[in-house]
Amino acid sequence: MEPTTVLPIAAIFSLVTVEYGGWALLTFLTGREGLSDWQKGFFRAGHAHAGVLLVLTLVYLIYLPRADFSDGLEWGAGGVMLAGVLAQSGGFFLHLGIGQPGRPSPGTRLTRAGAMLIAAALVTLGVGLITTA
Repeated sequence: MEPTTVLPIAAIFSLVTVEYGGWALLTFLTGREGLSDWQKGFFRAGHAHAGVLLVLTLVYLIYLPRADFSDGLEWGAGGVMLAGVLAQSGGFFLHLGIGQPGRPSPGTRLTRAGAMLIAAALVTLGVGLITTA
């Protein structure tokens, strides 16, 4: 199968988990579950980043074939993009689970690593689009 057929399916099903996260966030914000204010902030950040970046991933995957990459490079670039999105947003959730306010944690490092993966995927696509223009 083509990477631009399989990877959007993964992104779309990931968006369903973001919808569930919105329901969970509403539960936390209405006081039925106990999260501290800083944890609520990280939950909001993880939830928002996941939704926006998954939509960006879908757009990315529309443009990926236009770069005229080999299937292997399309799989790699698309996979790096999707992994970066999951790492960046997931890092916020990891930090709210094991981190402390005002201190770095494995979650904050994962968020930064995810941002680097997203940047690498975007630069790869940008260069591919420039060279085929």
